[in-house]
Amino acid sequence: MRRVKLSFAGLKVDFCDRDRAIKQVEDFAERGTWHPIVVFGPEGCGKTAWLKQAAELLRELGFEAIYVDPIHKDFIAHTDVKELVDKFTEAAMEAVGVAQLKLTTLAIDAAKWLISKWGKRRIAVLVDDAFQAIGLDKAAMYVKALLSLVEYPPEGCEKIVAIATTSEGLSRREIGRHLWAWIKPIWNMNQKGFEEIYEKIPGRKPPFDEAWRLTGGNPRILAQLYESKWSIEHVARNLAESKRLQMFTSSLSNDEKMWLLEAIDNPDALLTKGGMPLLNKLVELNMMIDAIPERDGETWIDEPPPERNLELGIGRHVAWQTPLHREAVKRAITQ
Repeated sequence: MRRVKLSFAGLKVDFCDRDRAIKQVEDFAERGTWHPIVVFGPEGCGKTAWLKQAAELLRELGFEAIYVDPIHKDFIAHTDVKELVDKFTEAAMEAVGVAQLKLTTLAIDAAKWLISKWGKRRIAVLVDDAFQAIGLDKAAMYVKALLSLVEYPPEGCEKIVAIATTSEGLSRREIGRHLWAWIKPIWNMNQKGFEEIYEKIPGRKPPFDEAWRLTGGNPRILAQLYESKWSIEHVARNLAESKRLQMFTSSLSNDEKMWLLEAIDNPDALLTKGGMPLLNKLVELNMMIDAIPERDGETWIDEPPPERNLELGIGRHVAWQTPLHREAVKRAITQ
């Protein structure tokens, strides 16, 4: 399998690790996906890298593979149908707002046209963070449209693979209200794969164990630390400002502040009647992930997180997205 080139902290690096996740894509290709696969996980954990590599693998396996990232107006069209590639190019050139909606819709329409108009038999539709582009209120209906594509494909179709990703806890909850998709979690990278990324960073850097402790295996946080010359303060402050954590913590009641301080040490502490509203707010802010399922191989994309690792902010049922997300909240509430 050819490894795709990816942008990382101003560098061009080869896709690395996630071997189990790639094997799962091969399984999807062999059987097709009978429901859309919706993959959720921490911001910056590598969902985009995995989807782009999946598009390359599916191309090699004989699929017409369409990858769309509406937020960044990015697409990959592994097809020899020039007319369709032109449609994606034109959609990506539209104004902000219009382009996002057109690309999101075009991903499904393209699959139908490839089968009915151009006689293609194996189709893959890979949509990256579409729900952020189209809005939470439309997330479930978009998944329903993917389900209709999978369940009732145009005549002549042999196999369809449909995968969508999201970082947003709220979109996951909205989609989960229906039985229209298989919802599968993905976590930050394991130590072996993360060390491959770490080793690609040039110049002086903190020891690997320290980088792991700060990021929990999250490539985006590693890139931000590198870009900020390894300043924990700078990255934590940037997180706090982008999430408006000072305003958030100031709005909390005394009881909620107490629960939040407990959750810094043990995220599962929020699994109480009083703590649940606060947990919901943190999930909405993309600071935490809740309802973490059993750590079994069938449930997860790639390898699951450890059963419990409080040093990294991982509880049995609730986890901080990364240790630096936790650090940003800690600094906001103690200032």
